Amino acid sequence: MQLLRRGDSGPAVHEVRVTLQQLGLLPDPPADHASRHQFDDAVDHAVRVFQQGRGLITDGIVGPDTARALREAGWTLGDRMLSFTLSTPTTGDDVATLQERLLELGYNPGRPSGLFDQQTEQALMRFQRDYGMVPDGVCGPETLRALRQLGRKVTGGRPHLLREQELLRRAGPRMRGKRIVIDPGHGGDDRGVEVAGVTEADLMWDLAHRLVGRMSATGMEALLSRPENGNPPDAERAEFANEVGADLVVSLHTDASFSPKAQGLATYYFGNGSGTTSNVGEALAGLIQRELLTRTSMLDCRSQTCTWELVRRTRMPAVRVETGYLTHPGDRRKLLDPGFRDVVAEGILVAVKRLYLLGQDDQPTGTFTFNDVLAREYGRDQIRAV
Repeated sequence: MQLLRRGDSGPAVHEVRVTLQQLGLLPDPPADHASRHQFDDAVDHAVRVFQQGRGLITDGIVGPDTARALREAGWTLGDRMLSFTLSTPTTGDDVATLQERLLELGYNPGRPSGLFDQQTEQALMRFQRDYGMVPDGVCGPETLRALRQLGRKVTGGRPHLLREQELLRRAGPRMRGKRIVIDPGHGGDDRGVEVAGVTEADLMWDLAHRLVGRMSATGMEALLSRPENGNPPDAERAEFANEVGADLVVSLHTDASFSPKAQGLATYYFGNGSGTTSNVGEALAGLIQRELLTRTSMLDCRSQTCTWELVRRTRMPAVRVETGYLTHPGDRRKLLDPGFRDVVAEGILVAVKRLYLLGQDDQPTGTFTFNDVLAREYGRDQIRAV
């Protein structure tokens, strides 16, 4: 789609203005007809406020993710019939509201992502069956009335957060037998960030293989989300993780900026700005951030929420790691060093192990090594024998 930014004009800008006005982020339209089609300073500010509240990159540019979020924000529960469709799943704030309502009533549609998937359909059908309705999985007028009439069954916290925490606790401290999807960003014809002949796709493919090797050595089943020369869309990468029943997803990227001074490391996890987050994803992102900062001395760009398609569509905790800015000479020099990529791979591995340890029998940040992890999994005598 066409990217819209300050200075642009036309019918597409007018649609953005109308949506922002409906959301209360812009004042009434200007009297001048031509001004209603202008992407001016007021629109730029409103877009940035919207992006910040939605867990999107706050750049004032209406690209695919922001346009999608704007469309979804225009729906409230009751505006339309909701049901599951395999080819083009329904998305919107109305879906997220339905998911939150089902969670409050004790049904499990998964994370309130705003995506009407099969898990949401099954939760809705269980609700309809329990309350004497035809279990057709369609949220229409009768189902809406029942949803609005019933009080909460689950109180004292967000149920999806409690479920994530309980699943993590039950998983146990061992990495053996767990399944992780490693997602090297971009690929195929899309090389991602490219500076001086160095591409994000190549670097992240190499880093992914280093991480897969270490994960596999611990007994985890580590899977790649794409082939070397392929670039499936994020929705397909997420669906792959869902189909294989992954326990975690780690997506690997580098960043870029028009400013050569921009540098540093950041991690991202699902959070939509309205209190819905993946708390296990948040914990893993924080652990990865701290491990890598300690081991690499990179600038701290913090752990942050996001609503990008990969982390939103996965049913398990997913984290995106921005391993540095290829546009920054210092970060690029580090990323080009195979030894640095080994350090990053070990730091991510250790962070995953720490996640499953739940703070029990742990070591200070930056001191846990690959051999320490192997010793926890197999015993020190076996490691020495190898």
